[in-house]
Amino acid sequence: MTGTADPGSFRDPAGFVFRRAGTLYRQVNQSYASTFEQLEKAGFLRALQDDGLLIAHDRLGAEAASTPDAFAVLQPDLIPFVSYPYEWCFGQLKDAAILTLELQRRALDAGFILRDGSAYNVQFRGGRAVFIDTLSFSAYRSGQPWYAYGQFCEHFLAPLALIARCDVRLAALQRSLPDGIPLDLASRLLGMRSWVRPALLLHVHLHAAARRRYARDTAGQRDRSMSLAALRRLIDHLRQTVERLNWKSEPSDWSDYESEHGYTPDATRAKQQALGEMLQHIRPRMVWDLGANTGIYSAVAASSGARVVAMDSDHAAVERHYHRTRLKNDLILPLVIDLRNSSPSLGWAHAERQSLAERGPADVALALALIHHLVLGGGIPLPAVAKWLASVSRAAIVEFVPPDDPQVQRLLAGRPERTHEYSEVEFRRAFDACFTLRERRPLTGSGRTLYAFDRMNAKA
Repeated sequence: MTGTADPGSFRDPAGFVFRRAGTLYRQVNQSYASTFEQLEKAGFLRALQDDGLLIAHDRLGAEAASTPDAFAVLQPDLIPFVSYPYEWCFGQLKDAAILTLELQRRALDAGFILRDGSAYNVQFRGGRAVFIDTLSFSAYRSGQPWYAYGQFCEHFLAPLALIARCDVRLAALQRSLPDGIPLDLASRLLGMRSWVRPALLLHVHLHAAARRRYARDTAGQRDRSMSLAALRRLIDHLRQTVERLNWKSEPSDWSDYESEHGYTPDATRAKQQALGEMLQHIRPRMVWDLGANTGIYSAVAASSGARVVAMDSDHAAVERHYHRTRLKNDLILPLVIDLRNSSPSLGWAHAERQSLAERGPADVALALALIHHLVLGGGIPLPAVAKWLASVSRAAIVEFVPPDDPQVQRLLAGRPERTHEYSEVEFRRAFDACFTLRERRPLTGSGRTLYAFDRMNAKA
């Protein structure tokens, strides 16, 4: 019995996730045995898996256990790239919330209840949300309230409401508040105008007041009861509330970048062709499209058969990309990630949530029309950019935009102070220190150049 427990899987006494020889397993502990047998006998888990709502798994023998208190061992399907709620756009968080409520509804219909309302129980396979915590269900008891109601509101409803009614930048609170956005804080940030919204009044403002009132009355909390009919009405009302929340993203420089500041149609097609041919030579399984915008070139990478994590710091661009791929392309996962301040290691012992780099390396990183933004806009020296790319990818396809390009001049116009060295000579010097050149292609009609690099000493 061996295995290395996943550092993000320790909070639930019902079981945990572990790895052995690179394979992922989920152990079901003896303490959860009765519930797990009920779930299997009822066919509840299988029904959710058949509908694509719950991660599928194979059940293995006891010899696969990691510790002696195992009741069962599951081998779940792998999520190609683990992402976190603070990296999702509004549409992704909303879909994850609706999935959670749908699972709760189905659980009640089958005589069970969802024990958790955590956004971290959801992952994305491309454009589809899927629940990954197979052990989050328990048998429903008559009169039992939904104890995870507050957690759901803090993990889903509060951030969705703040984005929709205040400012999308408040989504960043999710990164510093891993247990969700406290309802009293959300109540203050939403402001007085939101009090006339009955759903927000009930689920945020009055909910926050009730939490303060019962904070010291633990006995009162234990004595609460709710009929099954009332519980169903609560879930239905939460779903209606979530579905009615919408974020109307204002056009930004970046969300319209591909149409307003990109190539001509002919030049775009030429760039797509060159990129596609480079990728065919490399044949990657996982591509990180850095600064992906709304995903024109992510689609090229996906058409080569690779899975693509498409990262951009602009919420509006990622929102458009997500709705473009939602339920249509399971190979592309759009995420809101600012490369100048990418996701760090977070949580207990700085290991519960992995940093972006820890989730790599990618087979190929695409940095198309990105380097000049990092150097001239972000103040990051070319050698640092090259070194970081080499740390997160085995190969890189990089577009060099020359200093006389209108987009570079546009960046420089707003920064009269001295910037880091930026020229093709400096670019080659920086990247040649970390990579070996595979191919160089001038992009006709643009003055730009596409480079394909292999990282030095990269392992297959």
